[in-house]
Amino acid sequence: MANGFNEMYEPLGAVRPHYQAFDRWLNSTPEAQIERRRREAEISFHRVGITFSVYGEESGNERLIPFDLVPRIVPAGEWRMLEAGLRQRVHALNLFLDDVYGEQRILREGLVPRALVLENSAYRAEMRGIRVPGGTWSHISGIDLVRAGDGEYYVLEDNLRVPSGVSYMLENRRMMARLLPELFNRQQIAPVERYPDALLEILREAAPAGIDNPVVAVLTPGSANSAYFEHAFLAQQMGVELVEGADLFVRDSSVYARTTRGPQRVHVIYRRINDEYLDPTVFQPDSLLGVPGLFDAYRAGRVTLANAPGTGVADDKSVYPYVPEMIRFYLSEDPILHNVPTYQLRREDDLRYTLEHLAELVVKEVHGAGGYGMLVGPASTKAEIEEFRLRILARPENYIAQPTLSLSTCPTFVESGLAPRHIDLRPYILCGKRIHVIPGGLTRVALREGSLVVNSSQGGGTKDTWVLEGGA
Repeated sequence: MANGFNEMYEPLGAVRPHYQAFDRWLNSTPEAQIERRRREAEISFHRVGITFSVYGEESGNERLIPFDLVPRIVPAGEWRMLEAGLRQRVHALNLFLDDVYGEQRILREGLVPRALVLENSAYRAEMRGIRVPGGTWSHISGIDLVRAGDGEYYVLEDNLRVPSGVSYMLENRRMMARLLPELFNRQQIAPVERYPDALLEILREAAPAGIDNPVVAVLTPGSANSAYFEHAFLAQQMGVELVEGADLFVRDSSVYARTTRGPQRVHVIYRRINDEYLDPTVFQPDSLLGVPGLFDAYRAGRVTLANAPGTGVADDKSVYPYVPEMIRFYLSEDPILHNVPTYQLRREDDLRYTLEHLAELVVKEVHGAGGYGMLVGPASTKAEIEEFRLRILARPENYIAQPTLSLSTCPTFVESGLAPRHIDLRPYILCGKRIHVIPGGLTRVALREGSLVVNSSQGGGTKDTWVLEGGA
């Protein structure tokens, strides 16, 4: 077994209590039958069109995200702790956003460096003074959790802009329920199927005041986007229109969709495009993805954008080390979920330590995503480390560093059979009049032996996540 915490097995090899029903199924099911079900899942995902485009590949082909039949199982008591911690963290992050675009109390108190926020490229000065509906800036959040060798969970990253992956969570569950109905009948597994209904509910709640029957639309960059399947999937599941920028226009500070029945007013836009592309008259002027005049309609309170522009400043990796302080400042509570210890390379002492220990650390660009722009020291060559050293020295403020955690593993089907592979977990949190924490989330798995990079764009796969109801 690989080093670190194994989700299914105890250190001496005994099966953990919450995995015992699955272990009995695994041992009593012929290998040929398991292999048949694995092939059936792959064929089904191809048929449905669950693919992921990887930018920069010469072939331009869409890639099937590998799906693994062994679930990640979370016992009820463990999930209650995670749910409380996620609820607390997302609440504090929303309060932080409301503050830094409003009174800026946390900046005046000096608890978060003013320049780190106000000079951050993700900070949108255009949002200063705007009162967002219900004080909710990030309606849809994805918080990445990892479990280290001691079994404790840590927050690795906050995703508050346009977090993706929820369609894979939902399709993974459908697949498992179809392939393994006998296991679902024997256990109480918390459902995730209500996510589209809960999403539509919080989007409708966020509509401008006085709208009794708000019209919601999902705004996509188009079919070339790597997550287009998810955009179309969620629009279909919610029963709302999937639109591109060219399908919308602004008139008299209101947003309309072009339809075969004529213009239709749109009140809430679940936008799956980045801030800079939303409105060429305000942000990036050459954007063909957005809607001219959209921001003026938003500022006038005639349309709601979810998530709000400017949320990226709260999930920037340079701001991440301050989230525990946000929780204490805004909620007067101690954090339930802890951060990974983090070196901020804009600080001279942290920079010196990091440069001396590059071979031991993980170094990340503060604006990076998708597993790009990072160095995993123990898995890198001397040449790669030295090349990254030069990048750090050129722009130290662009990087943070963290110890290389031994991420927990879960048994995973690979070519050689069942073997431990490193995993993380992205639960999804919906914020409206109340906070919905979806039980489970998307478990991502690094399919290459020893790899700690779970991102789909880097060859990772996914697993269904079972939260057991009842019990400890």
